[in-house]
Amino acid sequence: MVLEITDETIDDITKSHGLTIIDFYADWCNPCKVVAPILDELSEEYKDQVTIGKLNIDENDHSVDYYGIRSIPTILFFKNYEVVGKINGVSTKEAFINKINNLMNI
Repeated sequence: MVLEITDETIDDITKSHGLTIIDFYADWCNPCKVVAPILDELSEEYKDQVTIGKLNIDENDHSVDYYGIRSIPTILFFKNYEVVGKINGVSTKEAFINKINNLMNI
């Protein structure tokens, strides 16, 4: 299940010891709507290994500014509170799987 993340909850989510993925999106963004079902599938497939969440940029200005989000969708990968990877724009499920598998081995 993809978690709803806000400015108030993002720090707690990114401090986890495992891999965390956050999708910075907006409801009006068509490319974001393409990425959403991929992340839904991955949240089920990796449910015991990876935390996946989404943060609405229109409702969470602080996080958008803090992480320098300039375009959407932007997907950030966190490990131990640090950004360890990034995907901008639409990408394939296979690209996400490769990124996840590579980052889980760091």
